[in-house]
Amino acid sequence: MPNKMKDFLPSAEVEKLEIILDLAERYEAGLISLPEARAQVAARVAKAYPYHVACLEQSVKSGGAGERGRVNMRTVMQLLDGFLDYTRPQLPVAHPLMCYYRENERMHRLLLMIEDLVQYPVIRNQWFGLYDELKRYPVHLVRKQNQLYPVLERKGFERPTAAMWNLDNIVRNELKESLQLLEAGNDDEFIARQHVLIKHLRNLMEKEENVLYPTSAALISPEEFESMKEGDREIGFFVDAEAPEAAAEEAGKPSAGPDELVRDLRAVLQRHGYGAGPQQELDVSTGKLTLEQINLIYRHLPVDISFVDENELVRFYSDTQHRIFPRSRNVIGRQVVNCHPRKSVQVVQEIIQKFRNGEQDKAEFWINKPGLFIHIDYIAVRDAHGRFRGVLEMMQDCTHIRSLKGQQTLLTWNRPAPPAAASGTAGTGSAARDT
Repeated sequence: MPNKMKDFLPSAEVEKLEIILDLAERYEAGLISLPEARAQVAARVAKAYPYHVACLEQSVKSGGAGERGRVNMRTVMQLLDGFLDYTRPQLPVAHPLMCYYRENERMHRLLLMIEDLVQYPVIRNQWFGLYDELKRYPVHLVRKQNQLYPVLERKGFERPTAAMWNLDNIVRNELKESLQLLEAGNDDEFIARQHVLIKHLRNLMEKEENVLYPTSAALISPEEFESMKEGDREIGFFVDAEAPEAAAEEAGKPSAGPDELVRDLRAVLQRHGYGAGPQQELDVSTGKLTLEQINLIYRHLPVDISFVDENELVRFYSDTQHRIFPRSRNVIGRQVVNCHPRKSVQVVQEIIQKFRNGEQDKAEFWINKPGLFIHIDYIAVRDAHGRFRGVLEMMQDCTHIRSLKGQQTLLTWNRPAPPAAASGTAGTGSAARDT
């Protein structure tokens, strides 16, 4: 299929792509020598960027209708050797990409510390102190997967993000397994694992800094980056959010709060002829609620809810106050299989298929770890005629519920009331106990 990436690049950069592809084709056809081709690159292209390579690679590997002849990417790299500019984009300190760069800078320093420590006998407190910080790194990966990847995929940058997702998972698993080895006291295996971790992390950061971030800067608009900031903050950061300068830059700007969903829903209803004002009640199946009340109910449910429609697109997730797993608004409208690690995609597809065919109506999972029990239900959503309309995911942290013993039938508050309130309601509390 045609390469969508070109639609989001300036015309001058698209022209460079055509020149590079033309020279590569002519060289492979024997119509021009490598020195002649490189001389023309110097004269007509002068400087190329990582997104040129990514776009050409996407075109070559898709090989669909509408694209020119396929060339070997090794040929492209031979032509561009010495002409690729990997300079970091010049961006404001509060820009979302700068948060990724700062996190990479911190990780580079941590890897130097690891390289120093592996030379000596294991001192466990030193390593535990280091891993207290390293174990927060997966939030960098989660933010990238939920914020950058979906936007880039919509712009045609698909294959590189799929490959990088695999590398993300490798690094995440190695960090987890390294910590387990450290906790178990398997010092020799732990130290051996650090050398592998260093290699994979540096490989990952090189791909991020040489391809992912520059390509993101080229393809994603300033407005799209601005809209990412709230989702970035919701997911969190490996290092302390933005730098102080970024916080100062953001000061004074109104932050998007829970009323944002209300405004969005109201706008949709108004476009379709429903003049829903702030307090206008809407008919729901068993009552009447305002948009504000609907939003508040979802935010205060003790379960996380997500809804995927019959087209397998993520349409909704509840913005609960304490999410079990991080979410981002960028998943809305995205194919659900692209929101899961590759190792679980087959399970997701099987659930949807059996729900769609009417073979099953519910799939149940639970995660049992020390001090944590998470229960997950996937429920087939069908309309009044039995037609499949989507999948509802409900996820709940049941750790506290499983810990309960006996029974509790009397009113007991989990936290004490402030002194003034306590004195003013003493009689009520006593009466409750007497009953």
